[in-house]
Amino acid sequence: MMVAIVPRLRQAAQRSAAGLVARSDVRRRGEEESLAMRLFSVCIDARDPKTLAQFWADALGQRVVAEEIDEVMVGVDERSTPGLCFLLVPEPKAIKNRLHLDLAPDDQDAEVERLVGLGATRVDVGQPPDAPWVVLADPEGNEFCVLEPRRSLVD
Repeated sequence: MMVAIVPRLRQAAQRSAAGLVARSDVRRRGEEESLAMRLFSVCIDARDPKTLAQFWADALGQRVVAEEIDEVMVGVDERSTPGLCFLLVPEPKAIKNRLHLDLAPDDQDAEVERLVGLGATRVDVGQPPDAPWVVLADPEGNEFCVLEPRRSLVD
C-alpha cells in the first residue's frame, strides 16, 4: 500500500528551509548549541517522476514508498532516510548537474553493466581517461558516478 506522505514532507522541508524550526528542536551539548537535524531527502526534477523513480529504486535496491501525480518518493522503507524525491517539472534537463550522486559498489564493472541494463548511459563530462570512477546518466540525463569499491568516506 502506498502512503501519501509526500506533500507533508515537502511542507516540513519548506518550513525548515525558511528557518521556521521550533526551538524545541535545538539541543544543547556542553556549551554549544546544535540543531537536531538530518538529511531527509534529495529532490530531483523529472519530466516523468514515476519512471525515473522506478529506475532509481531498481538501481539502489530500494522501492517506491509514496507516489502522487507530481512527486514520487524512493527509499528503503517509509521510515528510513534519506529518500530520493522525484518532482514533476515541465522542462527537460538542460545542463550538467550541479549536484550528483556517487555510488560505491563492491564490483564497479559489474555494477556499471547492471545500471546500463536498467537504462543508464555512459557519458563524458570531461573526466580523465584513467579516472577511478565511471560517469553514467539516468534515463533523463542526470549524471552520477560509479566509484571503485570504498569502505569509508575518506579512503
